[in-house]
Amino acid sequence: MDLNTVVEVRDARRRDTWRPGDAWLAGGTYLFSEPQPHLRRLIDLGRTGWPPLLPAPDGALETAATCTVAELSAYPKPAAWPSAPLFEQCCRAFLTSWKIWHLATVGGNLCNALPAGPMISLTAALDGVCRLVAQTGAVREVPVKDFVTGAGRNVLQPGELLRAVTLPARALARRTAFRQASLYGLGRSGALLIGTLDASDGSFALTVTASTVRPVRLDFPLLPNTEALREGIAHAVGPGEYVDDIHGLPAWRRHMTFRLAEEIRRELAGEETR
Repeated sequence: MDLNTVVEVRDARRRDTWRPGDAWLAGGTYLFSEPQPHLRRLIDLGRTGWPPLLPAPDGALETAATCTVAELSAYPKPAAWPSAPLFEQCCRAFLTSWKIWHLATVGGNLCNALPAGPMISLTAALDGVCRLVAQTGAVREVPVKDFVTGAGRNVLQPGELLRAVTLPARALARRTAFRQASLYGLGRSGALLIGTLDASDGSFALTVTASTVRPVRLDFPLLPNTEALREGIAHAVGPGEYVDDIHGLPAWRRHMTFRLAEEIRRELAGEETR
């Protein structure tokens, strides 16, 4: 789509004062998908040269905001990561064309803060931490689970940039279980849940996305039983926090959340699932 209100596209490497009507441009798959009449200038991140994925000495993985879905999918995950299958599962949850895969970015998916954003699901489940850079150069870190505050809402301040998301080594070493539900065979996620189990201490975490307006994370010191898990979800997700749109009614999303959570619990417990 032509953004006919945009009068300038500026290289992000050039320092300039942030103005009303400015927006960061990464892949542009959202910006150019619908009218943006409030925009006047795009700050292009395409030439920043940030490495898409950068392993840290402590075993963590830094993912640049400009890393594309295709780059994340193609990255050779170490055999020592039990969580490795989760990356491809979340990449495939986009259900988009190869063109979008090669343009859409991890950072863009997080910043759009849509409930069905699978990069939100992936990074929230793996204890991702966002590094945010203000126009002054000040840096702050925010966990992904707290970065998205609602449907289309996040904690970014005007002009603030999501630079990268770091996934800690301990999270990458966890076993994972993935479940996704949609009303249609190739439809948008109506519920996307991820469970992780830490082999070192037996702790269990469940991350609920797509069915809720924000990522909901539940942490248990040990794998819970069915009743404890249901009670935890019921307490963590308020009645008004289930998404209500054409991709699924709140009652259906709530039902699928409980159902998929139990399937995840049983899988990680080594129990037979039906």
